[in-house]
Amino acid sequence: MAHASTCINRIAVGDIIRRAASRYPGKVAVVDGTKRITYRELDHACNQFANYLLSRDLQPGERVACVCQNSLEYLVVMYGIAKAGLVWVPVNPLLAPSDIEYILQHSEASLLVADDLVYAKLAAIPTVAELPDIVTVPLGQTGAAGHAITLAEALENQPAAEPAVDIHQDDLALIMYTSGTTSRPKGVMQTHLSVYIATLSSIIEVELSKEDVATTMMPLFHCAQHCMTASILHVGATAVVLRGFDPVTFAETVEREKITWMFALPVMYRAMLNHPEVANKDLSSLRYCMYAMTPMDEDTLRRAIDRFEARFALGTGQTEMYPGTMFFKPEEQLRRFGSYWGVSAVAVDTAIMDDEGNLLEHGQIGEIVHRGPTVMKGYWKNAEATAEAQKFGWHHTGDLGVFDQDGQLLFVDRKKDMIKTGGENVPSIKIESILLKQQCIANAAVVGLPHERWGEAITAFVTVQPGKEVDAEEILEHCRRELAGFEVPKAVIFLQQFPLTATGKIQKNLLREQYAGHYAPTQG
Repeated sequence: MAHASTCINRIAVGDIIRRAASRYPGKVAVVDGTKRITYRELDHACNQFANYLLSRDLQPGERVACVCQNSLEYLVVMYGIAKAGLVWVPVNPLLAPSDIEYILQHSEASLLVADDLVYAKLAAIPTVAELPDIVTVPLGQTGAAGHAITLAEALENQPAAEPAVDIHQDDLALIMYTSGTTSRPKGVMQTHLSVYIATLSSIIEVELSKEDVATTMMPLFHCAQHCMTASILHVGATAVVLRGFDPVTFAETVEREKITWMFALPVMYRAMLNHPEVANKDLSSLRYCMYAMTPMDEDTLRRAIDRFEARFALGTGQTEMYPGTMFFKPEEQLRRFGSYWGVSAVAVDTAIMDDEGNLLEHGQIGEIVHRGPTVMKGYWKNAEATAEAQKFGWHHTGDLGVFDQDGQLLFVDRKKDMIKTGGENVPSIKIESILLKQQCIANAAVVGLPHERWGEAITAFVTVQPGKEVDAEEILEHCRRELAGFEVPKAVIFLQQFPLTATGKIQKNLLREQYAGHYAPTQG
């Protein structure tokens, strides 16, 4: 059936699925455990959910909140929302009920989609009880409860033809809430154009092709995995959906599905390299391995390239500047080491700016700023924060960086994570990279804690590899060999586990809060 939209220069996120289905109708689009769905079947299912949403009298631009883990069904929901001209509002299922309620209220969501595994937690939230429509995704096979209906019931008897909805490139496609550290999270608005361009850019930058079998392992409610999965489907590759990470299970999935392209965190690569059972798995199908959130230390990177025999690349981005924004390419990986972010994506301009809005030359440290079609439209219902983030005509990242003589961007630190100790500015990330050179350390974070003499005392938090032993003095001696005296941590604190965001980032703000009194005078 021909699409009846009147928008001739249409750019719409939902068209990614329709166009892929027209090119590769019988090809497997998504694998989720034992479930497989072709592009034609995926397109039809997305259309059915779009038609269900429209049957509920939802108007273009209304928000549909989703509290879901990764699943094939979640992809159906996401693209159904896009095809209906509605706004997708993804929510982290691990958030506290009060935070989920805030997002539902702040976004003014008209309908909720939730995994049946988390619905019991949501049902106690007053805002949820007030929503007229709730759809549950059957991960636990528990069925619907209360006034909710199952996804299967929502799709039942709905036409498989795409609804005729006019969508324009500047219409909102999603509102994605950023992790709040000192205040409530902000809702980042992205348009159909920004998401569409981000996927095309990523396809080019991370060398995706229709022949690839690629992972969807990081959470889909996060901008990085959402963009990567959209890119996978845009190019006509196969997306293999996983919920969570276990090194052995993941290696078995690579072996079984012949995965060629993967996206994971450095800590996940380290876990695979250090697990004895993974050593016997056949990972030869892999050709491209992307990592993000934090750089890979040199030892892990060299071991990973040797073991995986694949091309490695680092990608960076922000919810406000839809990823990927910058890429540290495979050909640069072993040429220079440190916190390199590389070069801008094809659709992005990047510069270094001082606090007065002046663009700086190569070799000068300042704030990393971007511009281009993937910049957010703004923060939902927060014009003041939008203006601050976009002053001087660029998007402000809050990150400090410097371009080297070859035009490669070196990340220095988050502005708020730069440690000011004894009159010196010390990047926390520099010390973390030194700590991670020790194979006994599984993960590390460095923060400045209040100190009567130093202002901020450099403090290292570490977790130790299973089966390994190391004491604080051994770690400090290693640091003394590698760092200037003022850069050496004043203390090492051992943790069983770090407080993490859903995407695996260490929540340094929580460490600062919990250990703020560590150097109180009574403790010396």
